[in-house]
Amino acid sequence: MSVVIIGTLDTKGEEIGFARDVLEAQGVDAHVVDAGVMGEPPFDPDTSADAVAEAAGTTLEALREAGDRGEATAAMGEGAADVARRLHEDGDLEGVLGLGGSGNTSIATAAMRALPIGVPKLMVSTMASGDTEPYVGARDVMMLYSVADIEGLNQLSRRVIANAALAMVGMVTNDPGVAVDDRPTVGITMFGVTTPCVQTARERLEAKGYETIVFHATGTGGRAMESLVEEGVVDGVLDVTTTEWADELVGGVLGAGPDRLEAAGAEGVPQVVSTGALDMVNFGPRESVPEEFEGRQFHVHNPQVTLMRTTPEENAELGEILAEKLNAADGPTALVVPLEGVSAIDVEGEDFHDPEADAALFEALRSTLDDDVELVELEADINDEAVATALADTLDEYMRATGRAPSEEG
Repeated sequence: MSVVIIGTLDTKGEEIGFARDVLEAQGVDAHVVDAGVMGEPPFDPDTSADAVAEAAGTTLEALREAGDRGEATAAMGEGAADVARRLHEDGDLEGVLGLGGSGNTSIATAAMRALPIGVPKLMVSTMASGDTEPYVGARDVMMLYSVADIEGLNQLSRRVIANAALAMVGMVTNDPGVAVDDRPTVGITMFGVTTPCVQTARERLEAKGYETIVFHATGTGGRAMESLVEEGVVDGVLDVTTTEWADELVGGVLGAGPDRLEAAGAEGVPQVVSTGALDMVNFGPRESVPEEFEGRQFHVHNPQVTLMRTTPEENAELGEILAEKLNAADGPTALVVPLEGVSAIDVEGEDFHDPEADAALFEALRSTLDDDVELVELEADINDEAVATALADTLDEYMRATGRAPSEEG
């Protein structure tokens, strides 16, 4: 068993050496990757900082001469990611441990995000009690707050680092016994306001013999699903909840980036898409909503989540964006449109019921969508059983037509 430790030995050598010793005392090999730039390491690493820099297409000397901390951090992160990938491919990495402040957290987690989901990844960081999204991204990176700065060994830092090292020992030396399912896998996106639809569609697909993985459409959820499509883990996509595009367009907090809705199309993976929760943009607590949006219609979902209704103009633009993304798809693609509401609060009698805004969305979709994309319009809201059935059955039809369906229904 081998755990790779990534750290800047010029500033955290003592602490990294301690983590190495804890691992090796438990019979686990430690492979130390030096990501330090400015100083010399207190001991010889298994992968030198020179090698990390070279993996990024530069040299340690060039980074030192430039004297740009940001540039150096980015380069060493790129190099560490390449080193980690190669070690994993060669069977020399079964888990990765990082420890440090903001600089090495950026470097080490870049390497962690380059590894497949399921490989143990643990970052001991001074940044773990704040916004961790830039470090975790759409991967299963665990972060442990160091409490005190990682600067020297003391009774507190020894305990925290030792706990992290022992956690890695536990993860790499124990077989969790998780069965590998060979059924075709369908990725599904969900929000609270589209949950009934997803539950019904998921149950219908599982009854047909598919394995399903549901992703919370919170920005990272959409990105996680698309990364698994690119890796070949997801065989078909039921993109019920495309709400992340509303945040991306309007400026909410749950955008998934401009490439959202592209992975399945680029990989030729069958996809059935809907307009789930495109009636809303997400913000944090009500007081956190930017002043520019005052006067808009809001719905306080809970104390930490405030929803803002999209306007007809925004919905028209969203319709064009979705249609253009689907038009570019190489695989079989359908769009299922629920004409009586795109979320649980976009139905008659609920806060976000706005037929004019929905109509703008639907008309933009109709006018922009190519004939190659199957358009299914239903006189029902998104959580109606008829919509869930159409979503699941259309995807099953595509999966069977492309040879991706289960060999026999379960």
